[in-house]
Amino acid sequence: MIDRIARALVLAPHPDDEVLGVGGVMARLANLGARVEVAIVTEGKPPQYSAEQVAAVRAEAGAAHARLGIAHTHYLGLPAAGLDRLPHAELNRAIGDLVVAVRPDTLFVPFPGDIHRDHQLVFEAAMVAARPAGPVYPLRILAYETLSETNWNAPFLTPAFTPNVFIDIADTLETKLAAFAAFASQVRAFPAERSVEALSALARLRGATVHRAAAEAFVLVREVG
Repeated sequence: MIDRIARALVLAPHPDDEVLGVGGVMARLANLGARVEVAIVTEGKPPQYSAEQVAAVRAEAGAAHARLGIAHTHYLGLPAAGLDRLPHAELNRAIGDLVVAVRPDTLFVPFPGDIHRDHQLVFEAAMVAARPAGPVYPLRILAYETLSETNWNAPFLTPAFTPNVFIDIADTLETKLAAFAAFASQVRAFPAERSVEALSALARLRGATVHRAAAEAFVLVREVG
């Protein structure tokens, strides 16, 4: 599959979601010459987040994306942990306009069963934007796994992350881990989930599932041939 991706857009509800879920694949795509763009949908707003905190996280994202070879990062600036208070039309329009502008052949989206409501709403807006109804739309949509969000769903009550696509990242795992480490404000000491060790362990586990040294796992939502 990866050799069929020429233009990828990764939707990240918050800074670092894109690295946690798609960091190894993004680096591999960039190495293969594909154009990879990231959209960070939300931004911390006062009084919960200071301007200094927001600037620091954006700088961390810039350093992480430089390591991964990201061609462009879009900051949509919508309220973090507040998308449920935003009119749905506004979120749909922001993501829809972006998809039209970037024209990705592949769209990476958060998994709808994630415990964070922002993740769920970004997924829903992405599905609206990616409808195969117009002249241009993503040919494939892949839902990614966000450690500390995807694994905290309620078994049998919310959608379970059951991956059906595994992409080898053995050659880019260290790049992914270095990119995550660039988010110094987000990294925690093991055994916290948001630790370099936990992220490495998940990649090894997903890889072992398909007899690879490391992999990232996805749910294929749709592919149009």
